[in-house]
Amino acid sequence: MFDQEPNVSRRKFITSSTSATAAVAAGSLVTNADLEQVNAQVNTNSGPTQLKITDMRIAHSERSMLMRLDTNQGISGYGEIRYDASKTRGLMLKSRIIGMNPCNIAEIFRKIKKQGGFGCAGGGVSAVEVACWDLAGKAWGVPVWQMLGGRMRDRVRMYCDTTNMPTGKEMGNHLKERMADGWTFLKMDLRANGNGGLYTAPAPDPAANRPVRRSFAGPPLGANPQLLPMGAYDPYGEHLFTSTFLTDKALDWLEEYVATVRGIVGWEIPIATDHYGHMPIETFIKFARRLDKYNLAWYEDVVPWFYPDQLRRLKESCTTPICTGEDVYLCEGFKDLFEKQAISIAHPDLANLGGILETKKLIDLATQYGVATCIHNNNGPITLFACAHAAAAGDQFLAIEYHQADNKTFLDRVKRSDKPGNPIMDKGFIAVPNGPGLGFEINMDVLKVDLREPGFFEPTTQWDNEIDFDGHM
Repeated sequence: MFDQEPNVSRRKFITSSTSATAAVAAGSLVTNADLEQVNAQVNTNSGPTQLKITDMRIAHSERSMLMRLDTNQGISGYGEIRYDASKTRGLMLKSRIIGMNPCNIAEIFRKIKKQGGFGCAGGGVSAVEVACWDLAGKAWGVPVWQMLGGRMRDRVRMYCDTTNMPTGKEMGNHLKERMADGWTFLKMDLRANGNGGLYTAPAPDPAANRPVRRSFAGPPLGANPQLLPMGAYDPYGEHLFTSTFLTDKALDWLEEYVATVRGIVGWEIPIATDHYGHMPIETFIKFARRLDKYNLAWYEDVVPWFYPDQLRRLKESCTTPICTGEDVYLCEGFKDLFEKQAISIAHPDLANLGGILETKKLIDLATQYGVATCIHNNNGPITLFACAHAAAAGDQFLAIEYHQADNKTFLDRVKRSDKPGNPIMDKGFIAVPNGPGLGFEINMDVLKVDLREPGFFEPTTQWDNEIDFDGHM
């Protein structure tokens, strides 16, 4: 069954077909009888100015650490903690927001934002912020985008992520299937796989008794040292920017891979690339110059976002756009990147950045600097809805990431509250929801099936009195 909100939204009230509401909407003379009929339709439990947060609950499903904020008026709001973060990121904030009015989002955010940080550390703050927007919209009976100043677009383009495949032919064919499904913007992981001689790097210190780590996901280095993600390194030994160099053999292999993909999918559709890891700028400049000719949409996260000077050096050395930002916390974290003209595309993750308003602010700020914005998102459906509202209300905008195109049942956990029978996404676009709040209802039965750890919105009273180390809640 789908979760139903107990309050009658003001939008539904206004569009009701009774003579009394029609008179009110038209500005006609209203009698006492009309007012009595109107009052009978209003849920008096829904008083936004008296709304208070009473509880926080968590349910952990695939790619979604779902947070629910309950209130004294029987309505709940939902957000998602970044999927690879701990639920503690959110629960530690419970004692700080209990009793506050979720409609006062700025006040709540000011109180809790110091508890966040870059990467997954921003997950809890972002989830609370999103849940408060959902609650505020439900309490006032309007979609979130309306509270952000209205929408600039009613459909938002998505880009479709595709994880690593061994050969360019396999990747190209899979991307071709994406195009047949209606996707108009693609992304692929790009890694140096092959047989030996792909990189130059010092061997791990055998006396260190520590595993060699890598920048991004890939096969364990000890299992097959000839299958390496680009940028493999030992962070306890050599510096992460100087320990791994790509050889010409690796560059030949990568260029052939991309050429094969382009040959299959054609030149008309954008293809972004990801999963490089960190390596010397000089090495990546060589790589970029090899692949510039294939008109890729961007190179993503080549250098950590907090090295804007290195990113600018790379940007000025190639002709493919440079993209980063998924680990940035708060809109202000992009300031140096913009002022130093270090990137062509800002790529915030709403579930890290601080939530909906920070993302909307970032889109507008990027527009002022002539920088495009895409939203990174590998979270669950609730974050997808939040991204749609921020993207709809922002200025110039490119696309939102979708990470689950191969999971055909991923979106079955939710449905649109305004048009329950309509698909959430259609041919690479998401229609901006018009229902109150984020505009969705949850399919609790499906959500329970996808649980990744025990507990389904169970009580969290042990977090009611959590305090900081200095004794202040």
